Amino acid sequence: MNTSAALLPALVRPAVEERSWLSSDHCAGPVLDLLIALGWAIFATPEANVHITSPDGRVYVGWLPEDSDAWKRGIVWQIRVQPTEGDPWVQEFGLHTPSEAVAGFLAAIIASPGH
Repeated sequence: MNTSAALLPALVRPAVEERSWLSSDHCAGPVLDLLIALGWAIFATPEANVHITSPDGRVYVGWLPEDSDAWKRGIVWQIRVQPTEGDPWVQEFGLHTPSEAVAGFLAAIIASPGH
């Protein structure tokens, strides 16, 4: 099958300096900025862990840089969801996952119809 080059999507090649977000800076800023703007409840512990809950209480986000159990499992982010219908589920992200990626994941599930 031959496809005209005009019908193919253009390749996007960002400059290397535009990819700095691909490396984690170990800060929760992008996620906190998103969830604060949405009015989610935020609780920070003296140990620097942050616990965030959606207004309806069905989504929990934990940033756990000082949680020894999380470190043993190699995670720093934990997201727990209790749907109105169906089984609860958990998604965890490791230390080297950029916060921008976690914020993007959360934005996608928050924006999904029915949420």
